[in-house]
Amino acid sequence: MLIFHGGIKSNASPEELQANMGKWMAWVEKLHQEGKYVSGEALLPGGKLIKSKTAVTDGPYTEGKELVAGFFVINAATIEEATAIATGSYPDFDFGGTVQVRPVMKIDM
Repeated sequence: MLIFHGGIKSNASPEELQANMGKWMAWVEKLHQEGKYVSGEALLPGGKLIKSKTAVTDGPYTEGKELVAGFFVINAATIEEATAIATGSYPDFDFGGTVQVRPVMKIDM
């Protein structure tokens, strides 16, 4: 799983946002063609932070660079392959974004 943090700012110009979205769509298409893309979504800001059965607050409130902006589930044989996929094409490196690469535990039901 690739977990995206930070990235392009919401106050970017419409031209910057459109150009960036084009890069994202091209990356998804490339991964699709290579049989690597499984799924993914962008996440909206806000939500709720639940700390216990009775502690629910608005949030999470984190700095923009730490905010989880979205994720991809990809097909990769190793964490090194997943890292190479992210390193090669992640569109938001130019905007200070980062990618967390995590293995997913497969549980057969």
